[in-house]
Amino acid sequence: MNNISYSNLAKELIDLVKKNKNLNNSIHEPYFDKNEKFFLLKCINSSYVSTVGPFVKKFENLIKKFTKAKYVIATVNGTSALHISMIVSNISKNDEVLIPALNYIGSSNAATYCGAIPHFIDCKTDSFEIDTKKLKNYLSKICKINKSYCINKKTKRIIKAIIPTHILGQVSDMDSLMKISKEFKLKIVEDSAECVGSYYKKKHAGTIAPIGVLSFNGNKIITTGGGGAILTNDKKIAEHARHLTQIGKIKHQWRYNYNTIGFNYRMPNINAAIGCAQIKKIKYLIKKKRNIFLYYYKNLKKYNNLSIVKEAKNCKSNYWLNALILKKSNQKVLDNICNKTHKKGVHLRPLWQLINEILPYKKNPKMNLSNSKDINKRTLCLPSSPK
Repeated sequence: MNNISYSNLAKELIDLVKKNKNLNNSIHEPYFDKNEKFFLLKCINSSYVSTVGPFVKKFENLIKKFTKAKYVIATVNGTSALHISMIVSNISKNDEVLIPALNYIGSSNAATYCGAIPHFIDCKTDSFEIDTKKLKNYLSKICKINKSYCINKKTKRIIKAIIPTHILGQVSDMDSLMKISKEFKLKIVEDSAECVGSYYKKKHAGTIAPIGVLSFNGNKIITTGGGGAILTNDKKIAEHARHLTQIGKIKHQWRYNYNTIGFNYRMPNINAAIGCAQIKKIKYLIKKKRNIFLYYYKNLKKYNNLSIVKEAKNCKSNYWLNALILKKSNQKVLDNICNKTHKKGVHLRPLWQLINEILPYKKNPKMNLSNSKDINKRTLCLPSSPK
């Protein structure tokens, strides 16, 4: 074991990416072949390219078969799936929702659409999972529990739910989170946007809690261009969610009538057509992804001042993005490494800016986020395209 200077790390990563013919220089590009063209042409020739058409149902059934969820509702994107999932979970105005600060902004925005208030929580120092021990201690201090709800003693608001985000394909410690949700009377919505093909104790991500979501954005392991899905095993939740994604329209052959304020969130048929081709190669893509992880791991494990993020004990990851964690660093070091690699066409990137540091959410409630601040300044996402 030895150390690598961070000034030399950029060159090492450039060389690793460029000499592997199975790696693409970008962080993540979609993988297409002739099947996507075939399904797209079939969809276009049918003239059903919008929210009505057979490919939507076909795609939902393929996702249902793959994830083993009883019900799947395809949506226009992952954020819309989160929004509907929060509505059907009874998250509403002035409810507080526990969301990891180390995160993509989608779940915080979805909560805000409901009139709810994101309340930011911390992760572990060696991974992106929610620090469940720290969270439990925090909630024990700031909350009081009545018969139905968890009340924030300082703000007097109900803390209604927790939204665990499974980051970069790594699934959170759902056993601990389910125990916390029971003890503190919290709903759970699994943000599994990055986890198509990831599992926790042999259950697909997004199927462990009563409701979960997936994303099929262009940078995900499979894509529909733009798209998402709601997963649930509860028939009532599924029916409510589907009705809301279809503008709250009462089903009728020609009349347009509505019984609620709904949302135009249904996935278009043309996007679902791409998804039908993509899902057929998911096992192949996951195999490629895992080989990319092994390649990075084997070549970088000799350095004791950095580590590659590995799947946890109970998790089988799709390794959507591979992440490198430096032992000691800061934002300037990360930016310097990225600057050097980008000049050579190799597109590394850090994680996201912490959500509590973004202008719309700076005044939101939060716990001590020391772990999130630390790991965020030590992490680089590596090129992980299977092309």
